Amino acid sequence: MRRKLLLINPVNPSKIGLTVNLSSRFQPLGLGIIAALTPDHWDVEIIDENFEPFVYKKADLVGLTAFTAAANRAYEIAAVYKEKCIPTVLGGIHASMLPDEALGYVNSVVTGEAESIWSRVINDFESGNLKRVYHGEWIDLKDMLQPRRDLFHPEYLFGSMQTSRGCPMNCDFCSVTAFNGSRYRQRPVEDVLDELETIHQQMVFFVDDNLIGYGMESAQRAIVLFKGMVKRGMKKSWFCQASMNFADNEEVLEYAAKSGCRMVFLGVEAENEEALVQVNKKLNVKMVKDSYDITFHRINKHGIAVLGAFIYGMDSDTKTALDRRTSYILKSGVDVMQTTFLTPLPGTRLFNMLKEKHRLIYTDFPRDWDHYDMTEVVHKPLLVEPRELAAAMHEAVKKLYSRFSLIRKFLKTWRATGDFKTAMWAYSSNRNYRNVAIAHRRPL
Repeated sequence: MRRKLLLINPVNPSKIGLTVNLSSRFQPLGLGIIAALTPDHWDVEIIDENFEPFVYKKADLVGLTAFTAAANRAYEIAAVYKEKCIPTVLGGIHASMLPDEALGYVNSVVTGEAESIWSRVINDFESGNLKRVYHGEWIDLKDMLQPRRDLFHPEYLFGSMQTSRGCPMNCDFCSVTAFNGSRYRQRPVEDVLDELETIHQQMVFFVDDNLIGYGMESAQRAIVLFKGMVKRGMKKSWFCQASMNFADNEEVLEYAAKSGCRMVFLGVEAENEEALVQVNKKLNVKMVKDSYDITFHRINKHGIAVLGAFIYGMDSDTKTALDRRTSYILKSGVDVMQTTFLTPLPGTRLFNMLKEKHRLIYTDFPRDWDHYDMTEVVHKPLLVEPRELAAAMHEAVKKLYSRFSLIRKFLKTWRATGDFKTAMWAYSSNRNYRNVAIAHRRPL
């Protein structure tokens, strides 16, 4: 007997974020992996609101995933199927952090990494014994299946790829360690290379929180991966996320560039030690003392652009400190500029601390999760009023994403990397962030 599984990737229609840009929409890898884990007697389809609004379709079972800002959209869609008595299962980071909340809207919740538990979900459904909660365990990535890429929307410009999970850094504002654990787990390099060869897009985004990992062994593994891409003749242009240690090893940089790396996302967060200490960003504290720009220069000289992510709204931030951060970003060696408000997400120490001290502005949950998308002030900083923080960000984006600033950054990147294509990548990325700023704040 054939069954139908419908997988849904919800997007908050009032908080579109980077989905405003076609080139910054990324494939829902988790749903692709769930599809691959589902038995062959099931027909599987993905509805992806990155491209099309949800429209009801018949199914025997519905699976959803959601980030915090899209949680209410997931609940809204689940209600449609609840009315028709079609079971719904919700997984992903938000449901994993708040399973009791999610259970008020769906039949079942999967917490953690679903690979270890999905077969049981399917078997229980088929036997009419679907449980309320399934707790996924951290898996050995040697057994990781490739996602069903044939189900992803064909208009994605980037193919998405994951080679590792887990992060030992455990920053106060980040829920990655709570979700994927503190142990850095890696897939075998040959498995990664085999999957890369199945990606038809010429551009690839490595979704790992840190593609390079931590320590010499992880760095050597990255080198083997990059050399493998070169040896197999892959003509991909790619970007990744990493920590500031990306620039520690010249051989890593050399082979990253040779294998097609165009840009690396670095969580810089702030340019001063006090702010970094407050959010437990230990690695960056050491780096800021040695000068970030040395790191940026090392990366640039290999033809790779730096996407620097900065946070506004630390407890040490005054109006003067915020203005100083904006000036630093403009003058620094960063090529692409990302600015977000410090946002306490459920499951983080930051959220728990601010909630306990009654410093959250929006607390009518789940309705107020819509505000928690990093483009809005959602807490009360110690040294500035929320309206002052919002005003400072508004002034910052006007300066950072003005046409003059973008052209100046483009010329800086071209000069520093010596690569026109890399400079264009950086320029396009800055334009993307400008579009997000326009979509979520007053017009620039």
